[in-house]
Amino acid sequence: MSNDRFGMRWGYAGGTTLASIEEARAAGQFAASAGFDSFWVSHAKGVDPMMALACIADDVAGLQEVGTSVTPLYGRHPIGLSQLVRTAQNALDGRFTLGVGASAKGHAEGTLGLSWDKPFSYTREFFDAMEPLLAGKPADVTGDQVSAHGELNIASKPTPILLAALGPRMLKFAGARAAGTTLGQCGPKTIASYVKPLLEAGAEAAGRSAPRIMALVRICVTEDREAAKTIAREISSFYQEIPSYSAVIAKEGLAEPADLHLIGSWQEILDSLAAYAEAGATDFRIQAAAHDAKSQDATNQALADYLS
Repeated sequence: MSNDRFGMRWGYAGGTTLASIEEARAAGQFAASAGFDSFWVSHAKGVDPMMALACIADDVAGLQEVGTSVTPLYGRHPIGLSQLVRTAQNALDGRFTLGVGASAKGHAEGTLGLSWDKPFSYTREFFDAMEPLLAGKPADVTGDQVSAHGELNIASKPTPILLAALGPRMLKFAGARAAGTTLGQCGPKTIASYVKPLLEAGAEAAGRSAPRIMALVRICVTEDREAAKTIAREISSFYQEIPSYSAVIAKEGLAEPADLHLIGSWQEILDSLAAYAEAGATDFRIQAAAHDAKSQDATNQALADYLS
């Protein structure tokens, strides 16, 4: 499989925590030195990804793109978020891409104490206000859930948006309004039969070109498959608790959700990545999900060798 079939990207996602700017810097430097074309930081519960990426701008100067995996919209306001984004874009000189998603019901209601009545319309109204702000124009939006009236004076290039989308309406919206979608636990069968058709339908209806599909894929180069599968089950249990993820995991028809993790030799992993490319994934956000330091190092080395 040739490198020009897709973008090989490095990311921290799915609850992975970068606890300091130094950890983010080390991860970004690995991405640049290994030959990845981009680096992605999850919102999670660690350092703010936009602030972290702005802080390490000089350390990742060799990367074509850096971005947030999924920054939740619930709990934020379009003006405040756009201010952060445009500031980060200023530091990164046009290489920053904003990955966003509504959030999850448990986080919105349980953690933030917010209503989760209409997440789709909330996302649409948030976009209505955020898009002009990111383009350097004033926002003048009065919505049922989100309103914004103001402008920002920050020197910044425009920022593309990738929207985390799993439901039919949200996928069509991502195709119509965003640069594409950024996916979590979503396998190649589901991408080909469900995600790609809906995303492209939204883009076509809006007269836009084919959108990006970024697939999160967790991998582990190891001979101890069972130990790696144990970690995979722990990570998958997090996603199973979120109805939207649980639904798309079921579409894949796997024996268990942990089977989405690619475990084994590098050649086996590469063959499985090819299935994602054939399904329509244009980008990979690769995360090493290893059970020990030996497997982590083996996975990192296999990626670096392949990219070189």
